[in-house]
Amino acid sequence: MNEKSFCRIGVFYDGSYFSYAQEYLAHNRKLGWLDFQPFHSLIENYIRAQEQGYTNYKVVYAAWFQGLFTSTRADEQQLRRERNRYHDLMHAGIEPKYFPMSMSQGEKGVEKGVDVALAIDALQVGLDRRIDIAVLVTGDGDLVPLVRTLMKQGIRVMAVYFKYEEGEYKGYINERLLRVCNYSLNFNALEEDRTDRTKMATFRGLFRKPDEQA
Repeated sequence: MNEKSFCRIGVFYDGSYFSYAQEYLAHNRKLGWLDFQPFHSLIENYIRAQEQGYTNYKVVYAAWFQGLFTSTRADEQQLRRERNRYHDLMHAGIEPKYFPMSMSQGEKGVEKGVDVALAIDALQVGLDRRIDIAVLVTGDGDLVPLVRTLMKQGIRVMAVYFKYEEGEYKGYINERLLRVCNYSLNFNALEEDRTDRTKMATFRGLFRKPDEQA
């Protein structure tokens, strides 16, 4: 292959953002468990439609950033869920990068430094020329400077986001982040055209049954 025949894609997950959407889609929408491998295929196919001139499009790097409670702070259900997710990440070739939850805001705990760690990793991978396109799965407007810096290095940036609101569940993307990216994909908009059977079949293929969760 020559240099332009292979489009290298890096995917950087805001873990809590994605997990929250997974829970909403599985439990509120009853669609099943959003699976990482078909999700990556969705990204590859979307970029294929946006960028011409390559013969192959492939996620070559993926990383997951999330805060993690200690075992004494998490209940049995939470520990099981995190264990299952860790297996899912391994099977999909996604590198998990966990960070201790800060308890400074009380017993509930808050994530600290996750967005900074994501930005540093994305910038390092971009500066090393390991990817052509960086995909940010997040709605965090604090990552706008990262997007601009990557673009200065010739790295195109795509935002994949979830937009929904139902009860306590709400998915969003910061408008500044949405505007600054080269490409964007609203995941929830994929199912809007219910008259197109092919699109609906593709959308349903992104999920697996809850009892199939690793």
